Amino acid sequence: MEKNIRISFRHWVFVDDVKFFGPGRLELLEGIQETGSIVKAAKQMGMSYKKAWAMVMAMNTIGKNPFVTTQKGGQNGGGAEITETGKQVIAAYKSLENKLKAVAEAEKDLLNLI
Repeated sequence: MEKNIRISFRHWVFVDDVKFFGPGRLELLEGIQETGSIVKAAKQMGMSYKKAWAMVMAMNTIGKNPFVTTQKGGQNGGGAEITETGKQVIAAYKSLENKLKAVAEAEKDLLNLI
């Protein structure tokens, strides 16, 4: 019987030994980019707004430049937008992810031994 065997991993970027950026923050940024809202992005993820806001504030504070800008509500409502830095981080993280997947895929010898 053929077995379905795969290599799986998750990766994070640490700043001063603190987990700074990984799959959850990537998903949050992509959700903000898609919806224009931290509230809506958090809801899509099943995450509280408070946690999402804390993640955004951490990214904006620890990163060299802000990843997200916000506009307060008003007549037209508020919103959030991913900055150019945020877009570059999304692209760089996805590039790293693709490279790591390619390395894992290249390790067919290990999978053939199991």
